[in-house]
Amino acid sequence: MPLSKDAQREKTLVALSSVFAAIGLTSLKIVVAILTGSLGIMAEAAHSGLDLVAALMTFFAVRVADRPADTSHNYGHSKIENLSAFMEALLLLVTAAWVSYEAIMRLSHHTGLIKMNVWAFAVMAISILVDLIRSRVLLRVAKKLNSQALEADALHFGTDIWSSAVVIFGLLIVYLTDIFHLPDWLRQADAIAALGVSCIVIWVSIRLARETIDALLDRAPSAIVAQLQQRLTLLNHVSEVRRIRMRRAGNKCFADIIIAAPRTLSFDQIHALSDGVEEVVREEVAIVHPDEEVDVVVHVEPITSSGETIAEQIYYLAEHQGVHAHDIHVREVSGKLEADFDLEVQADMDLQEAHTIATRLEEAVLQNNERLRRVTTHLEALSDCIVQRQDVTRQYHEIAHEICQISNGIAGVNSAHEIHLYLPSKVTAEVYVSEHRKAPELDLVLHTTFAAHAPLSEVHIGAEKIKRALRRAYPNLNNVTIHTEPPESSTP
Repeated sequence: MPLSKDAQREKTLVALSSVFAAIGLTSLKIVVAILTGSLGIMAEAAHSGLDLVAALMTFFAVRVADRPADTSHNYGHSKIENLSAFMEALLLLVTAAWVSYEAIMRLSHHTGLIKMNVWAFAVMAISILVDLIRSRVLLRVAKKLNSQALEADALHFGTDIWSSAVVIFGLLIVYLTDIFHLPDWLRQADAIAALGVSCIVIWVSIRLARETIDALLDRAPSAIVAQLQQRLTLLNHVSEVRRIRMRRAGNKCFADIIIAAPRTLSFDQIHALSDGVEEVVREEVAIVHPDEEVDVVVHVEPITSSGETIAEQIYYLAEHQGVHAHDIHVREVSGKLEADFDLEVQADMDLQEAHTIATRLEEAVLQNNERLRRVTTHLEALSDCIVQRQDVTRQYHEIAHEICQISNGIAGVNSAHEIHLYLPSKVTAEVYVSEHRKAPELDLVLHTTFAAHAPLSEVHIGAEKIKRALRRAYPNLNNVTIHTEPPESSTP
């Protein structure tokens, strides 16, 4: 998520304060370097001038990096921070090369007269104090807001403290040489100090360059990837982790993950699994970069799992072809398996088209399981229309009572309850009989109780027995729905 306005303002202000600090230090060091003729201080002035350029780049980078993604930059503008840090590393290397050349020339030709005064030491002491304050402030805000540009600036200014200390040491040696008439070669300590500053600058440059190049070339954070691979394989329903691709841009981490999962999972289950993967990625990134934004894309590929049942295969293949299978039965006959099930198709479909769909599904089921030798489908017309009915339970209380008795004889005493009988709306039984010359067709909804801990397979068999017994007793029953439930005392 984008930074808040307060966070953006804090980030901008700390970058701007670094610009002003660099301007002041650069100006002060140039003046003192000219007055004293110190190459070490001149090197520090050049270094501070570079700091100013780096601070300006950082200021520009942090203002641009937090812009939201747009049509031309779909992943946002965060990499401007990495580019800023890379340019800073290049400038550091150029400065170090120039200072090293000048120092070697002075050491080779013994040139460069230094006029020592208190300002030479004062300006370096001020430089150390300012660098100490701004490096700490930059690092605090960089860690808080996860800004690589500010972190690079903080690292840069942190090394300035050590380089300034080296210059002070060189000036002190020159000063002591003049006071105590020490050997003349000690007067070259300033040039040697300049070389020391250059070495520090080169070390910082290489470190910055390596980190920024890694970010610009999308190098994956290998430690996070390895740990992520291990954790994702432990997630429920993750059959295989096929690919993990990660990269960083500024204070953002992008992850592209492909996993394999059982093909029988529902859409809701796959969505929940994707959410779980995203959460694991955020947790792992937070361990290394607590405040870093994470953008995760999860792609789930379906595979056949080892624990997939024949019924799940049939259900999946049917859904894959746009139809729905239910009431699936699998039997073993002479060591071979046979399956039959109901197949729901649209009510307005003709028999030829429906049979073609059923045949194609039967062939797919047989191809997916070599143990099956026969598959039989029963076509059902799927109707999504709402039928109009009237509740006639009171008018048919004798039939309702008899239905309860039949159900109780199978499920147990007082198991049948909440019975409802329905007729088409605005049609009376007498009119129906006179028009159709037979008893009216009734829809039935019946609730029955079974033992709370009875296996569901036994409960289903009991419900089917009740349904067959009722149809034998009342052939005019049309739709029969039996709701099975445990006794009320067992219901949570």
